[in-house]
Amino acid sequence: MFRFEADLKVFVHREPIDFRAGINSLVMLVEQSMQLDPFARAVFTFHNRRRNRVKLLFYERAGFWLMLRRLEQDHFVWPRREQTVIELNTEQLHWLLDGIDIDAMRGHPARRYRHAS
Repeated sequence: MFRFEADLKVFVHREPIDFRAGINSLVMLVEQSMQLDPFARAVFTFHNRRRNRVKLLFYERAGFWLMLRRLEQDHFVWPRREQTVIELNTEQLHWLLDGIDIDAMRGHPARRYRHAS
């Protein structure tokens, strides 16, 4: 399986899209709906209404990549956040593509300790 570089930003479009959309339509959606630069060093992520398909759009050097993942059974667990555009890191994107509910995952809280004298 492929892995994205850790320094890429990941932007997730919260609402489902018409999956007939190609590169040009998705670039316009990134610019107009998400208010982002489609040529940025980032991956833009979209899903269909049934959430059994995901499209990834990103620009590399001289052209756009459009990747599609289709699940035969099950569905992707999309983040349930209120913002129109959700920002993730690449590790979270890989978890999302693996079917993990990233909103349910919680890390350990930050702890601050003092020396006892």
